[in-house]
Amino acid sequence: MRLPLLLLGTLLMLFAAAPSFAATYKTPEALIKALYRYDPDETDAEAPSPYTPFFSDALNARFQADRDSTPKGEVGAIDFDPVISGNDGRARKVSTSAPIILDDKAELEVSFENGGPVTLYYTLVREHGGWKVDDIANQQGDIPWSLSGLFDDASR
Repeated sequence: MRLPLLLLGTLLMLFAAAPSFAATYKTPEALIKALYRYDPDETDAEAPSPYTPFFSDALNARFQADRDSTPKGEVGAIDFDPVISGNDGRARKVSTSAPIILDDKAELEVSFENGGPVTLYYTLVREHGGWKVDDIANQQGDIPWSLSGLFDDASR
């Protein structure tokens, strides 16, 4: 009787810890594919961003610093979903360019439909044995942006 209870307890502990296990993406394309299939509502509300599992340590630190410095009830530097470049909608027909990889950094374009065509430029870094998003930029439209630029502007 004790063995089944012990096994059950062990399984419950593993399932409870499962969100803390970060997936490792061996290629930039695998990371982007998983990112665009991900439901950001699955992320812990206390995480620096809804996409914390996919973001680099440095990018998560910038989201956390922004969150820490934003007065309660106010919006921080990033007031939209950077993965879809907007507040509403969903990315459809997602495609990626071939990544340009130099050592532990990569860059690639991600194109999709969300109320019109969108092309985002991703900078990735290899850390913890896999690829993570280090920056996202939209160089099109009336107001080009990058996450790093928005955080830099907010800290001035």
